[in-house]
Amino acid sequence: MPKISDDSDLRIIVRDVRKRFVLRHTHSLKESFIALLRRKKLTTTFDALHDIDFEIREGESVALLGFNGSGKSTMLKLISGVLRPDQGQVLTRGRVAGLIEVGAGFHPDLSGRENIYLNASILGMSRSEVDERFDDIVEFSEIRDFIDTEVKHYSSGMFVRLAFAVAIHCTLDIMLVDEILSVGDEPFQRKCLAKIRELQTQGKTMVVVSHDLDTVARLCDRGILIDRGRVAFDGPSAEAVAAMRASRS
Repeated sequence: MPKISDDSDLRIIVRDVRKRFVLRHTHSLKESFIALLRRKKLTTTFDALHDIDFEIREGESVALLGFNGSGKSTMLKLISGVLRPDQGQVLTRGRVAGLIEVGAGFHPDLSGRENIYLNASILGMSRSEVDERFDDIVEFSEIRDFIDTEVKHYSSGMFVRLAFAVAIHCTLDIMLVDEILSVGDEPFQRKCLAKIRELQTQGKTMVVVSHDLDTVARLCDRGILIDRGRVAFDGPSAEAVAAMRASRS
C-alpha cells in the first residue's frame, strides 16, 4: 500500500479512484464452449467505483455509507490494500488494521492460539508484541476455554470475537471495520463499541462500513455516501444518514 510521504495530519488520501470487476458467466469449459457457439458473452465488466476523491485526517471517524452494491465495501478493501485501484491512487499513513471479512487471515487447521500469532503477524505485529498482549487478546475474546481448539470448529461468533480482539490490540493508526458490529451477541457488540470509542479518544482514525445507520450516526463524526460507485454526499454523519434515507424514500 503506498504511503503518504509528507508530515501533514492526513491519514488516507483517495484520488480519482476507479475499480472495475470482470464478471464471468460460465463455470466450466463445456459452458464456455456452448456460450461461444451461441455467440453469448463469456464475461462482462462492472464498474464498482468511478472517480472517487476524498481525504481523511488523523483522529477522524468516518462512515462509508451506501446500499448493497454501492461500492462502499470495495472502497474499504482498497484502503486496506486487499484490492488495488484500476485508476487513481489510495494512499495511507501509519499502520492499518482491518476487520474486512470474518476470519480472514485465519487458518482453519490451526488452533485459536496459533491463529492469534498468525493473524497478528499479518497485521504487522512482532512476536514479542503478541507475547505481551496475548492474555489481553484472549480475555477480550472470551473464548479462553477454546483457545487451543482448531478454529474450523469455531462458530461465526467465536471467529468475530477472536478477529476483533487481535485487531484492536494491534498497534494501529487506522482501523477499518466492515459490518463486524452486526455479528455476535448484543453484549459483545456493546463491548466492541466501547473499545472503538476508547480508540477514538486515543486519536485513532476510524473508517466504518455498517448498515446500522443509527449506530453509525452516533459512532462517526463524518459520513461519505457512495451511490452507484460515486460520492453522493460527504459531510456530518447525521446528514449523510438522512441523505441516504431520503434517496430511497
